[in-house]
Amino acid sequence: MHGRHDLRGLYLVTPDDADTARLLARVRPLLPFAALLQYRNKQADDGLRHAQATTLAQACRDAGVPFIVNDDARIAADVKADGVHLGEHDGAISAARALLGERALIGVSCYDDAARAGAAAREGADYLAFGAFFPSSTKPNARRATPQLLRDARRHGLPLVAIGGITPDNAPPLIEAGADLLAVVSGVFDAHDPVAAARRCRSLFDTSPPFNPPPQFDSTRT
Repeated sequence: MHGRHDLRGLYLVTPDDADTARLLARVRPLLPFAALLQYRNKQADDGLRHAQATTLAQACRDAGVPFIVNDDARIAADVKADGVHLGEHDGAISAARALLGERALIGVSCYDDAARAGAAAREGADYLAFGAFFPSSTKPNARRATPQLLRDARRHGLPLVAIGGITPDNAPPLIEAGADLLAVVSGVFDAHDPVAAARRCRSLFDTSPPFNPPPQFDSTRT
């Protein structure tokens, strides 16, 4: 199991796709370039989400990539995922922790809200996600964040995720501001060559040194 201090690179997020076999075929070639894979499908019913999560969880285990389920800690527990990503309406960190265990990775969407990030850090989040930083076809009405939020959030000593319209071309300033992970959907999956796009996203971190968290960084759960 990866610890949260290891989280750095491409955080691949799945596109909505009702065809499980096709989704797996799209995801599998990209896993060698991913630090994490998050299963996200806002259009599917519970049965399809469970089936797709089960399939992707096994693919991630085979590839050695941590697997995260968006929104639903129960499905994450059922498929033995490595963690869950919680939005503002997805329940408390403590409830997810009780369900998934101390070693689970629990990430929290903080949008453009520094106060929410601080609360999530105090409540035991393993990473903090901010965005959207750019216009996003996945969430066209998303709240917009600024790189300064990443700079300010460094004080929490947690991995920081940037999301929202990110491509290999527009991502470097976000990494410079403190993003440890780039959460990408269309910037990879809709690219002319998804494998090349995923490789480029990962390579952006090769020349950027990781941010060293402050002394109070707590990695006792990893």
